Amino acid sequence: MNKAILMGRLTRDPEIRTTQGGISVCNFTVACDRRTKDSSGEWANEADFIPCIAWRKQAEFVNRYFGKGDRILVSGAIRPRSWEDKNGEKHYITEVIVDEVEFCESRFSDNNSGYKQEKQESRKRDEHLCDDDTSLPFDF
Repeated sequence: MNKAILMGRLTRDPEIRTTQGGISVCNFTVACDRRTKDSSGEWANEADFIPCIAWRKQAEFVNRYFGKGDRILVSGAIRPRSWEDKNGEKHYITEVIVDEVEFCESRFSDNNSGYKQEKQESRKRDEHLCDDDTSLPFDF
């Protein structure tokens, strides 16, 4: 049985394209935390960056509803592949071919249309917010 289940955050916005046959394909990378012990014996978190590929409706779903930094739950099959570049060098990669995708956080907006655009606009606004605690409407 070849089954991978990943929960993590997208490292960048998904990239969608269409094949010559008209099939949607979406590439994205999931950063998954892994706990390890460091040289002093203390527990530390490290991240594994797992490339994923979604096809057809799953590709369109990921592209529409997820963006950089979003938590995502992915299940699929692990597939290694190799190719030769134009210089004759052989390259290898291991990817997860996505079967299912689920949200891990509440959705940003109840209105599904324009979700990604609203999220990007919100991020731009948030970049300009001040971290000054005096602007909070309550005391700690």
